[in-house]
Amino acid sequence: MRRTVSPISLILLGLGTFLLVLAPLLAWYVTPRAAVNPIDIDDTAVYTGTGRVFDTDRLETVGGQKITVTQRVRGDVADSERGNATVWDVSQTVATGTTQPAPAADPQGALEFTSNRWVFDRRTTKPLHCCGETPTHQGDAYIKFPFDVRKHSYQWWDDSLGKTVTLHYAGTKKVQGHTGYRFTGTVAPAKIGTRLVPGTLVGKPAVSQVLAEEWYSNHGIELVVDQRTGRVMYAQVGPRRTLRAPGSAKDAVVLLDSRKIAFTTATQKSQVEQAKTESDQLRLVSKTLPIGAAVAGFVLLVVGGILTVRGRRRPEEPDSSTTPQPVLTM
Repeated sequence: MRRTVSPISLILLGLGTFLLVLAPLLAWYVTPRAAVNPIDIDDTAVYTGTGRVFDTDRLETVGGQKITVTQRVRGDVADSERGNATVWDVSQTVATGTTQPAPAADPQGALEFTSNRWVFDRRTTKPLHCCGETPTHQGDAYIKFPFDVRKHSYQWWDDSLGKTVTLHYAGTKKVQGHTGYRFTGTVAPAKIGTRLVPGTLVGKPAVSQVLAEEWYSNHGIELVVDQRTGRVMYAQVGPRRTLRAPGSAKDAVVLLDSRKIAFTTATQKSQVEQAKTESDQLRLVSKTLPIGAAVAGFVLLVVGGILTVRGRRRPEEPDSSTTPQPVLTM
């Protein structure tokens, strides 16, 4: 009897080897290249809350005002494609009960309008300084956190402060049924600039115009972030802006003061839906496919090996060189 190798066993061995090689490639090569920040983003987030706002018509601070903050993020594809940077243009408007909520890209009718450009690494989300960035951002996070968020503190860029704020990990929290990592922090009163105002506003009636100091603080910042993607699913802030007379240690005028301005329900749902979609895609590439490929590859190798060892047995053909020849006799 002799042993031959079945073509099926060779196919199984080859396919099993391919899958075992594919599994680590998916986990260690494909996944890091799939976890990149988008360059063609066009996203709008809306915050609402109530608080005190300075009424320019009445020249006094009015309480119980509805506050609407609209933030729009648009990617600059052309600038992003020049290198490894992600370039996002971020515009924000603040409207109150006395003004009509304006689109984030349109300052008309808004109480306040700001616009800046955020440039960061596509994979690490670390700040990069190019492509007309303004202002110069620092820290670990701003509109979003890095991929694969950890349970430690992050340096979050506060646009109003013009500096980073330390946000501490504070456990987990569900947003619209989806669990994320919660980060919290506060901002102590800090001078952020000056503003020319009538002297009477800051207790200087003898002076017609005063270069008053503008101060900013934040009662509390709370962000809930999807762990895998770093997408912010819930955001809540408590901004306070005031004016002080030059050199004074006391607030003279409250421009804006709210304990809570947070994502609307619609914004939460939109952010959670996008976080789930992006997270599922990354999980598929980083875990589901590599594990499936490794298991399937191992099974195919075992089956192919068994078939190879067993082989297919057939009777050996007689060797004509050794077969006795008949002897003719007379």
